[in-house]
Amino acid sequence: MGQVIRAARYDRAANERNAIPSLKFLGRTTNWHRLDDGVMGGQSETTLHHSSSSSDNTNELHFTGQINTEGGGFCSIRSPIEGGLPPNTAAIRICYIGDGKTYKVLFSDGNKSTFGPSRRSPSWQSDLPTKNGVEDTAIIRLGNLIPSLQGGPIETDAKIDPAGVKDMGFMLSLKLSSGESNPVETYGSGIFPFSLRIRSIETLTVDELD
Repeated sequence: MGQVIRAARYDRAANERNAIPSLKFLGRTTNWHRLDDGVMGGQSETTLHHSSSSSDNTNELHFTGQINTEGGGFCSIRSPIEGGLPPNTAAIRICYIGDGKTYKVLFSDGNKSTFGPSRRSPSWQSDLPTKNGVEDTAIIRLGNLIPSLQGGPIETDAKIDPAGVKDMGFMLSLKLSSGESNPVETYGSGIFPFSLRIRSIETLTVDELD
């Protein structure tokens, strides 16, 4: 019953109201809220911070918290994308500093029924491996994203439409975007902390990829 009660008490709307502004994307400041396994009765918790430094002109979104695999196993953060991605978007470039865990990058049409049977359009996912304390850059091609419904990959003829992408996010989950288990070495076990510092997110066109 504890898991059912936790799910009933999970206040996603409050999380969205308490979103944290951080990072510029497509000329606008993004607003990030947490969406954890509490939505299904889990006990994991995200903490979000924004930091900036005038000395080196950097801004960071710090996605951190604690995973509890008892009755759950994921933490995530989401931000709406007003107006969608530019139609000529071919890839997303992300600069980040991780902790050795493998995260996921998520894109969707903004449908909030992500975990329920009413979900009909997939989210689009890619793994984001990290090295502990090392700044890295990933270029994620939209054409290589894996469609997912209710936590697992699906077969579909649908193609991602950049203009229809209205939501983006980052997740640490016990499942990789392929649906396979995230290994203990790149995830963790039991109750454990995590830390991903996101420094920038940019769109790239086909010409910019060449």
